[in-house]
Amino acid sequence: MEGKRFMQTQTVKPSVSPDLQHGIKTNRWQIILQLIQVFLVGLTIGMTRTVIPGLADTEFGLKGQQFLLLTSFVVVFGAVKAVMNLLAGRFSDHYGRKRVLIAGWLIAIPIPFMILYAPSWNWIVAATLLLGINQGLCWSMTINSKLDLARIDQKGLVNGINEFSGYAAVAIAGVVTAYFVDSMGARQGLFLFGGVVILLGLLMALFSVRETMPWAEAHHKQSLHEDAAATEQQSLTTLFIQASWRDKTLLALNQAGLVEKFTDALVWIFLPVYFLSQDLSLLEGSAIISVYAMVWGGSQLITGPLSDKIGRKILIVGGMWICGIGLFIIPHTHSVLLWTIEAGMIGAGMAMLYPTLGAAVADFSPARQRGALLGVYRFWRDFGYTVGALTMGLVAQWTQALTSPFWLASAAMMISSLLVLLLVPGRVKS
Repeated sequence: MEGKRFMQTQTVKPSVSPDLQHGIKTNRWQIILQLIQVFLVGLTIGMTRTVIPGLADTEFGLKGQQFLLLTSFVVVFGAVKAVMNLLAGRFSDHYGRKRVLIAGWLIAIPIPFMILYAPSWNWIVAATLLLGINQGLCWSMTINSKLDLARIDQKGLVNGINEFSGYAAVAIAGVVTAYFVDSMGARQGLFLFGGVVILLGLLMALFSVRETMPWAEAHHKQSLHEDAAATEQQSLTTLFIQASWRDKTLLALNQAGLVEKFTDALVWIFLPVYFLSQDLSLLEGSAIISVYAMVWGGSQLITGPLSDKIGRKILIVGGMWICGIGLFIIPHTHSVLLWTIEAGMIGAGMAMLYPTLGAAVADFSPARQRGALLGVYRFWRDFGYTVGALTMGLVAQWTQALTSPFWLASAAMMISSLLVLLLVPGRVKS
């Protein structure tokens, strides 16, 4: 049956207080703390977004047309984050959200030091591996915790505000770190910025954030009468196969998540290099790219709750087409104003599809297994970094053309949207 619900096991079953209440307003202080957490997680990844690709030649020895080598750090990031996304959901269901969040921040501690002392590009790739673990654990926990605390009819809104906070931070970090690099140097600037952010994230996770598993358990108890399969236990492997292949609705949503990362991988890897090739400074290119992330983040405050009202499918398909068109026209224009408008256009498309995809998957996920099924989705979504970066790197290396990744990503987005159009039920809505 399309869109069928599955069951996940849970070794830890927190006691449920009868006075636990769900809702964003009711739990606003913990949700605010979780939003600060995802903001700090966004700052951590944002510091690498424009600076490292832009300085690959001058700081780390990559020359000319070494496109495939340039993509290596995003390939590693995507593969590691994908696996951690898959495991994070299961870990959080077994050990609790807070412990997994703290573990993610502890793993991030060496990253600024590795960047500061990196003698070669391989160190940057290794630092990105740790960054992938950090992002997979911490970002996943912030959204899982907020979904635990919110009502079931607030999934789109919760995804929207979560992604707004994270990607607003990505935008801010891109510009701030570019300024730091301009004034202090690449290594010192990234070290100072990254060290402060990671320390703040860890301290907040240790002393301010609460465990939200009791709220997840309360969701589960409320939904027992709706789940005929609630007593059936299924392994993570079974859930993975079911969500990745057998259930066509989840298959369509998972492949869309994978392909949309082609867009973000291109913006991360190739757009800074493209702007430098057009004689823009690193700071100018970072400012344009920050428009993409800021529009993406800010617009999700609208598109997340909008999907709760009008359904998911129209926003997913429309967003993928807008991204595809924006990617296609960037190499055809040659002015800062047009590039800025196009960056905003792609950001708007991502805002339409990004929180909506996660909310659509959550529509088919009972509370007790939500972490595992969202983990499967996030696995495929962030594995898109690896597939996209590697594919675009190979194409760029083969053609020796910096524009070829733009054509590839544009085509992939449009084709992927057709699968959503054909396989997802007419009006996915909470």
